[in-house]
Amino acid sequence: KNYLSAIHCVFADFTVVFTEALLDFSSITPINNVVQDPRSGRVYLGAVNTIYQLDEALREEARTVTGPKEDARTCTPPVSTPYCQDTKPSPNVNKLLLVHPSNGSLIVCGSRYRGICSLLNLSNVEQQLYYSDSKGERTYVASIEDGVAVVAVMSTYVNKDGNTFNVFLVGKGYGSLDSSKLISTRILQDYRDWVVFESIIEASTVQATPFVPKYLHDFRHAFKEEGFVYFLFSRTMGSTDNKNFTFVSRLCEDDPHYYSYTELQLNCGPGNKYNKVQAAYVASPGKELARGMTESGQHGKVLAWHKVLFMVASPDEDGADSALCMYPLNTINERLVDIISACYSDSGKIAGIPKDTLNNYKCGADFLPSPLASKPEFALQAKAVIIRRGLLTAVAIAVENDHTIAFLGNSLGEVYKVHLTANPEVYSQVPGDTTGKRVNKKLFFDASHSHLYITTEKKVQSSISVLYRPHFNCQSCVSPWDPYCGWCVLEGRCTRRSDCRRAEEKNGWLWSPKQQCVKIVSFNPPNLSCKKTQQVKKLLALLCCFVSLTLKTVFCLCYIHYNLYRYQSQCHSFTLFLSVPVDFVAVPIKIFVNESVELATREFNFYNCSATVRKAESTPCLSCVASPWGCQWNTQDHTCQDKDDTVLVMSVVWNISLCPQFENPDPVLIPVGFKTTIGFEGINLDVYQFSFDKSQETNVLFYVKDKQSGKKIDSTLNVTLYSCSLGREDCSLCKNADPKYRCVWCVKRRSCVYEKLCTNDQGTECPDPHITDIIPRYGPVRGGISVTIKGSNLGIHKEDIKAISVVGVPCIHQENKYAVSTRNMMSVFYYLILQDPIARSVYPANGSKAGGTVITISGFNLDTATREDIAVTVGGVIKFGNGEWVVGSVHYESNNEVPLFIIIPAVIIPMLLIILVSVYCYRRKSQQAEREYEKVKHQLENLEESVRDRCKKEFTDLMIEMEDHTNELSEGRIPFLDYKTYTDRVFFLPSKDGANDVMITGKLDIPEARKAIVGQALNQFSNLLNSKTFLINFIKTLEGRPDFNARAKVYFASLLTVALHGKLEYYTDIMRTLLLELMGNYVDSKNPKLMLRRSETVVERMLCNWMSICLYQFLKDSAGEPLYKLFRAIKHQTEKGPVDARVKKAKYTLNDTGLLGDDVEYCVLTLQVLVHGEGPDVTPVKVLNCDTVSQVKEKIIEAVYRNLPYSQRPKVDSVSLEWRPGSTGQILSDLDLTSQKEGRWRRINTLAHYNVRDNATLVLSMVLHTQQNYDQNQDNQEERNALLEDDKVFHLVRPDELDEMKSKRGMKDKSMTKAITEIYLTRLLSVKGTLQQFVDDFFRSVLCSGSVVPPAIKYFFDFLDEQALKHDNVDEETVHIWKTNSLPLRFWVNILKNPHFTFDVHVTEVVDASLSVIAQTFMDACTKTEHKLSRDSPSNKLLYAKEISTYKKMVDDYYKGIRQMVSVSDQDMNTHLAEVSRTHTDKLNTQVALHQLYQYASKYYDGIIQSLDEDPAAQSKQLTLRLQRIAAALENKVTDL
Repeated sequence: KNYLSAIHCVFADFTVVFTEALLDFSSITPINNVVQDPRSGRVYLGAVNTIYQLDEALREEARTVTGPKEDARTCTPPVSTPYCQDTKPSPNVNKLLLVHPSNGSLIVCGSRYRGICSLLNLSNVEQQLYYSDSKGERTYVASIEDGVAVVAVMSTYVNKDGNTFNVFLVGKGYGSLDSSKLISTRILQDYRDWVVFESIIEASTVQATPFVPKYLHDFRHAFKEEGFVYFLFSRTMGSTDNKNFTFVSRLCEDDPHYYSYTELQLNCGPGNKYNKVQAAYVASPGKELARGMTESGQHGKVLAWHKVLFMVASPDEDGADSALCMYPLNTINERLVDIISACYSDSGKIAGIPKDTLNNYKCGADFLPSPLASKPEFALQAKAVIIRRGLLTAVAIAVENDHTIAFLGNSLGEVYKVHLTANPEVYSQVPGDTTGKRVNKKLFFDASHSHLYITTEKKVQSSISVLYRPHFNCQSCVSPWDPYCGWCVLEGRCTRRSDCRRAEEKNGWLWSPKQQCVKIVSFNPPNLSCKKTQQVKKLLALLCCFVSLTLKTVFCLCYIHYNLYRYQSQCHSFTLFLSVPVDFVAVPIKIFVNESVELATREFNFYNCSATVRKAESTPCLSCVASPWGCQWNTQDHTCQDKDDTVLVMSVVWNISLCPQFENPDPVLIPVGFKTTIGFEGINLDVYQFSFDKSQETNVLFYVKDKQSGKKIDSTLNVTLYSCSLGREDCSLCKNADPKYRCVWCVKRRSCVYEKLCTNDQGTECPDPHITDIIPRYGPVRGGISVTIKGSNLGIHKEDIKAISVVGVPCIHQENKYAVSTRNMMSVFYYLILQDPIARSVYPANGSKAGGTVITISGFNLDTATREDIAVTVGGVIKFGNGEWVVGSVHYESNNEVPLFIIIPAVIIPMLLIILVSVYCYRRKSQQAEREYEKVKHQLENLEESVRDRCKKEFTDLMIEMEDHTNELSEGRIPFLDYKTYTDRVFFLPSKDGANDVMITGKLDIPEARKAIVGQALNQFSNLLNSKTFLINFIKTLEGRPDFNARAKVYFASLLTVALHGKLEYYTDIMRTLLLELMGNYVDSKNPKLMLRRSETVVERMLCNWMSICLYQFLKDSAGEPLYKLFRAIKHQTEKGPVDARVKKAKYTLNDTGLLGDDVEYCVLTLQVLVHGEGPDVTPVKVLNCDTVSQVKEKIIEAVYRNLPYSQRPKVDSVSLEWRPGSTGQILSDLDLTSQKEGRWRRINTLAHYNVRDNATLVLSMVLHTQQNYDQNQDNQEERNALLEDDKVFHLVRPDELDEMKSKRGMKDKSMTKAITEIYLTRLLSVKGTLQQFVDDFFRSVLCSGSVVPPAIKYFFDFLDEQALKHDNVDEETVHIWKTNSLPLRFWVNILKNPHFTFDVHVTEVVDASLSVIAQTFMDACTKTEHKLSRDSPSNKLLYAKEISTYKKMVDDYYKGIRQMVSVSDQDMNTHLAEVSRTHTDKLNTQVALHQLYQYASKYYDGIIQSLDEDPAAQSKQLTLRLQRIAAALENKVTDL
């Protein structure tokens, strides 16, 4: 993105503008830090999750991603350790960015992993030079808190052996989980016991007051100067005092113990108003600013090369304004010496220190006090140099021409330029698109100080440090007062001083703030007539100009050739003629150097005397003589001429007082129609010999002309004509006229005229009043309305109206509405035309009480009176003046309310009837039940009490579980398996070898000498498999063999999937081909619905694997989370109750066959678990007192290592559990000599057996495999084997109890046993209700077509729809079954029943039993068959009978939604598959899969050869020969080949 700007003062002539392109760079995430490598000019951005490397023009060269990372606030890296719990992807905020130039590295520290740093290559940040997260707390540099700032500066460290190391000193605030070290020295190499980034100075400074956590530090800047390191920060004064104060602290760079640490408080502004530092910059002040600071007397002597700390600060309580303050480092150091001296002296309460201690130990010593803090009385005060509204957030300083410019950035993204003088002020704003975002505290320049880098929230731009707009002349150059700029006189450019070649010569470069330019001071003569030719002299040179004023913008050009000795002037002359109607034209006179560079310009006036008279044509002589051009008036020919001193005649006038003119007319008022004599005076008329007549102009302006020549003589004869009749139509108006007009009412002429026009017929009195109109014409009999009377001669003043009456009744005169002779307003009681209004009807007749209804009144004479006199009120009357009429009644509608005495019987009587009928039916049923009950009464007598107690307990359990489940369910990080482990488990875990399958282990038993040959042969076999002809023959041959059973087909298909994973497009094509053949077989056999129901063919398993591959990412992104939550919920719910470790039955389950029938007494215990060797922290673990020791171990491992996936946790057999009830401990085990015996049965030990109580402390230890432990374990094993000699071991329920009970009671107790079992089925409902939300969430995630459906599903479903249309006997139900068999049955049920295929978890048998019930429900929802339920239906179907219809609709809607989606083309599908192949193939054991596939080729070798020989396509491709060669290589055979 380019911005029109420049880094220097830009010059532009009239046609060309010279500019430089300004570049910027935008980051996707917020930028935290920015730094530049001074050697290369590269810029490095530390943004959230990314480090950018830019060149000097802000073009991106490289970037490296730093986040988001799996982390937790309490995590102790590395994340893989058990200490990292509840991790989640967290953004990595960059905390520190520092250039380490000596070894070409960039120090990068982020907020993740406790602030660990790394080293990146300065030339390419994508290359990481160093990173380690396993070195412990000593390498934690930054802070993980977002609000804690970190600063650092490079330095060196010399150890006691004289070795020098590169280090960086870090200052950071305190975070709740941070190290307490606020200032530390970090090494950048491994040395002996030191590791990279370790804090190598163990000093007490950072632990002592005020460096305790209650003091909040905000570090803003760090720098070093002349052997000292400085930190600038603000700090609160305590946990209860949030007011900030700004401090600068100093350390000697070679102080290995921080003995020299001293603080100084910095006050900014009056009363330290600006008490919190925001940003700072250290620079030399420049000559002029240094002189001003010295003269102010506040800073001592300051020289131009000294260093000054420039700081912007703001108030605590109000960010309405901010200020810039300056502190010379010399002054800071002097004040620090004062503090040290005070601390070392008696005033510091430290005795016995020699006076010369400060000189001898400038950097402190171990026997001297440290650290040294600053008291307020030692604070260094500075006045606010400039104050700006808003929050200043950044500052940078530049010196130009010995003057200092401050660049101030604010929170709105603006950067202002301030010239720091005795009265500093903002003179410009840096351009660029940064407005609205906070300017980063790091403002910096490039090496030439010509470019300023400005960083805002997500952008950095290389902005200008100088005025950017083009300047066409010297004045526009100097007007901005820009210290960078000046006018290069001989080059005609606005430049920096360094860009002007002759700037050092006197007046060769004119500095902008001086406001000076080369000017033409004067002309001689000052102006010229356009009719004259004359030389013009000016200050700089002679100018020869002959210019006509016909062109308003003509330039008079003069070129000056400049050399070392003289100016040479060459002028162009030309003659033009005047034709414009103005008396002068100002023409710019420009002086050019060497014909191109404009030196100066000034306007020169050319005048025309003859045009001056046009300004005031009535006074031509006065206009001519009074003009500034010195013109003269010729009275003979009445012309204005150029002044000519040589002409001396009487007819020429030079002075205003000599102009002939007429004035003082009398009278000035002249009536129209009456001949009036006008008199006037004339002066300076001696030159005229003439007589003249008076004539009147239409504009009533009189001119006097010379009779012979017709020329006008100056005249000011202005008179006013007036007419008495205009606007005075009657006598009243006439008599009301102004007396100066002398108007009278002429009776004979019946008009108003001038008095001398009506000498004998003037009326002394006006005629009688005449009424022309009355409004209104009708009124009510009772009166009370306003009436307006219009007419003439109705009086001159309102007082003239003495009385008004109607039919003898007086009216009230409303004087405020009186208008002379035209209108009179009065009130009457009776009128000549009397009528009353008659109202006939009101519509509508009904209305709401709330109002708002429009009512229409109809009748006669309703136009009586005016609208203002009429008032209508509802519920009252209509008023016309004083009259009132009742229109009629208005009825209000209201809701019909039925009386209560009617409602009660109407409700109660039917209820009583219903109750009576119910009681009757109940009694009848009860009597029938009682008769049946008598039949089995003898069977229930012994069990009645037991059943009652059990039902009550089960109901209570149900309520408790439904209420407490949500609060107790704890979910950790989802441990998704990586792609390889996922595919290994889905494809090969069900195999006969399970986890030991060669495809999972990846181990082949191939002699080392043959590995190369075998590898080459397997590659050839891979190429052979990529032949579609060979592969189809291969598969068909195997499927034709009777010993190629279903398990072998499944395993073969999985091997084929791995072998062809690198070309999934080809794999998909093979699958489609085989599916088309399979579909044809089922359709031809009239059983299309059976297709894909079982894995009876290779292609059916290939389809299952294909779905597993294509839906892996969908599992991770969408369906995996609800599935994991469902698994965790089932596991949690199951383990809340007793679980029999031997018979694998649980009290809480969804599976009735896995239901623990006996009512086991138990209670919940909370154990306090210590892990041996891992510190004193205890972990509370909830267990049951009926749990076996192994079950307790499992729950403890689950709690202690909950953030580790199952495969990384210790196993039960690898840990021991010790109970420490007192001073001695006891090892707990499942079986020992204390185990209880019940006849031939031995009970497994539980916590209740050992009498372990609530809150007991147990120690979990790892079993060490030393020789002593081995011998001890051997003894324990022998003891355990002796105890298990009689394999009669049980946990909660003896397996023989139920059988013995049945044998004793016989078949007669069968119905009783079923009844008792069904009582415990209430637990199924309890668990089902608790888990319902998790089941629904999983079903919705799988069956929601509104979300992102994997393209593979849409692609395959469309394939099935297309094929169904090609067969007549394939209906919609059949297609539904195909889709169900291919996706829900073949993939989702498998994933649902086996969570360990997707997650790194362990699935117990009791959890598996409940998952099977949910999987069966999912399968039932996907079928079209309606299930008819009865009392004998399985419990799992009864459990979800209510929800199954909802689930079926979800499946139907899902299938319909997918059908309506946009199709996925073959090209799009192949692109997706190619991406999967590219991403994951290299992780799989492809060579092992090829080797195992060949075992099938070897086993069925002859059949395959025969099949290939019979196939013409195979013969043409010599597939038989290729297979024979591969067999020879792989089996090490010598053949005739």
